[in-house]
Amino acid sequence: MNIMIIGAGFTGIQLAKRLINEKNNVTLIDNDEETIRHAGNRLDCKLFKADGNNLENLEEAGIDKADALVTLTESDEINMITCSLVDAVYPNLLKIARVRNYAYYVNTNAAALHHAETFLGKHRPLYGIDYMIHPDVEAAEAIVKAVEHGAISDVVTFGNDEFEITALRIEKDSRLDGISLKNIRSLSDKKFIIAYAETVDTKTGTFTSCLPSGETVLHAGDRIGVLAEKSDIKELLELCGTKVDAIKKIALVGAGRIGTIIADHIIEKDRTSVIKKLFAGTKKLSQDFVIIDSDQTLCKAASERFPSAKVFCADVTDEGFIQEEGLDKFNLVICATHNHEMNMVVSAYLESLGVEKTVALVAHSAFGDIARKLGVDVAVPVRDTLVDSIMSHLHGKSVTGIHTVSNGAFEIVECDLPSSSKLVGKTLKEIADPGNYLMLLVKKPGNDSYELPVGNTVLNTGDHLVLIEQTGDRKVLEKFSRID
Repeated sequence: MNIMIIGAGFTGIQLAKRLINEKNNVTLIDNDEETIRHAGNRLDCKLFKADGNNLENLEEAGIDKADALVTLTESDEINMITCSLVDAVYPNLLKIARVRNYAYYVNTNAAALHHAETFLGKHRPLYGIDYMIHPDVEAAEAIVKAVEHGAISDVVTFGNDEFEITALRIEKDSRLDGISLKNIRSLSDKKFIIAYAETVDTKTGTFTSCLPSGETVLHAGDRIGVLAEKSDIKELLELCGTKVDAIKKIALVGAGRIGTIIADHIIEKDRTSVIKKLFAGTKKLSQDFVIIDSDQTLCKAASERFPSAKVFCADVTDEGFIQEEGLDKFNLVICATHNHEMNMVVSAYLESLGVEKTVALVAHSAFGDIARKLGVDVAVPVRDTLVDSIMSHLHGKSVTGIHTVSNGAFEIVECDLPSSSKLVGKTLKEIADPGNYLMLLVKKPGNDSYELPVGNTVLNTGDHLVLIEQTGDRKVLEKFSRID
């Protein structure tokens, strides 16, 4: 694909790297000379120093030959206006815009939903934007998903949460400590797949990621990505030596935009489902869900918006406050402020005091690795969730989702098998390529449920596939999905 990116900040560069690794043709535009120079030292792509909201500049850079436009400048208005401008002349071009103004995002989605019947026809999308992406929404939804699944680790779900991939840590002297994967099935009658493994170097503490084979031996401190039915995860956790307890008391640190979205999902939107799962055996929600922030204005707004929660205007790093409110006795603490470094430090500190599980919002996957080494259970990298969302929209209609795991080492790809694929009619054992990719799930046309594939599973046109590959391995994706 030919993809034009406007905005060469951190997200623009990370997105360009992913696309270049997949052998896409990338054009990167920014109006700051130093930013372009920095990008030129890191990327092998076309670079233009120009205003991206000028159609003449875009045409000079080759917008007429592009397949997609992604606007990632610091200005929401420029991102939206640029898409609108380009849409007027190049309506068939896929356009994706990042926005940080929550009102823009909410109002646009509400308008599109209200006029859904109109948009079923040939009506152009609002502002000419095919996909409007808000980084805080992506991050908040990732955190909510982790909380819904017990905050045990990074979680990727499929279908109606029927299957999930959970990153599990092998504890010392557990039943999996010292066992090879070829012998692991003798320990459980549950159906599962080890999607990836992260082996730890005990001397340096660094992890090496791989797509495992039957000869892979697990040791204490290693992590494995386990694909299984949601109902079977508890037993697999116990095999790893992880204690599974109901979450009864949750503290949310941060009443800003991300914190508000998280609280809104947990308290208001899913009261009949999530709350029942999270607050097992409790009667008064106000005593079991607290919100903490040092900003009085944010706390006042949170109190008004969430009357069932207890809101504290306090410094979460204050030991007196921690002791007075018994924060160290909470089952789960979610640190979701915009100070990502503080999120990591506070989460790690509270874990050391006795908090059972912590979730920290961090800047990107490199910090996620650091957070886990500090003892944080789940680290959600806000920039990586944003790039994942953009990537899923750029792989064509056949690809319906992309999720990076293992600190970005692997991509879990959801795609539909087109009739043009050479794999139609092949069995899984005929196309197996150990070490390069692994087929995880298959959903046949007309079926609502996924199935764990076996060697004799035959692939047919329209099958919805879930597979794991090394990030950026375009050759694997080309086998299973047409990339326009």
